[in-house]
Amino acid sequence: MGLDGRSDRHDLVAVEEPMEVRVNGAPFAVIMRTPGSDRELAAGFLLAEDVVRGSHELGVIEHCEDVDEEGRGNTLNVTVTGEAVERLASRLSERRQVTMTAACGLCGRRTIESLRTHAAPITGRWHVGAAVVTGLPHTLRQAQDGFQATGGVHAAGLFSLDGALEVIAEDVGRHNAVDKIVGRRLLEDRLPLDRAMLVLSGRTSFELVQKSLLAGIPLIAAVSAPSSLAIELATASGITLCGFVRGERFNVYAGGQRIG
Repeated sequence: MGLDGRSDRHDLVAVEEPMEVRVNGAPFAVIMRTPGSDRELAAGFLLAEDVVRGSHELGVIEHCEDVDEEGRGNTLNVTVTGEAVERLASRLSERRQVTMTAACGLCGRRTIESLRTHAAPITGRWHVGAAVVTGLPHTLRQAQDGFQATGGVHAAGLFSLDGALEVIAEDVGRHNAVDKIVGRRLLEDRLPLDRAMLVLSGRTSFELVQKSLLAGIPLIAAVSAPSSLAIELATASGITLCGFVRGERFNVYAGGQRIG
């Protein structure tokens, strides 16, 4: 609306739609997401949910045809094998069926202590210069086509140690963007990501550190602040956690030995 009155214009907005994830035919979760990279999102989500622990436990991931018109293209069935079948039964018995919002992630269901039972601490002993870290958000921002068009999506980027962007994902949910990246590497059988850095366009929550830990990512850099529990988990698991990476400055909240 201008000072001289109202005007009608078309605007581009971010798409948000529900995706139902079924595992071995059983309903598992409904994720509110931006369509695209759905197979990767489902794979990364199941890794974070501790249903699968490697690509060897993943079978076919395909869209379901036995759904109504509204669900067509928005319903995925993931086939899991081996020990993942037993974990699936356990997860189904302990979780309640809820619709996960784009901002929810795992809603803090898991504790730091429970993560220690199967997630090995991060041990990557490499170093990265501060100048490399400060340049990461700018590189990510330049590749955020969805954000530039709509202003309504978050981004996550996976970077090599020399600061080169390898994978980017955008989504209305921060957690979904990370799951899409991790899921892609999982399907490529390239985990753990022990020589990679994760860059986030927003803040860092406990759930995002958890996803990084399960994927083996040693460093997280975000343009905004971390939560207290995110710092606790990063410290306990050996992850370098950087926040407020803006301009030539940033804060290091955990794992400072990798910077320098």
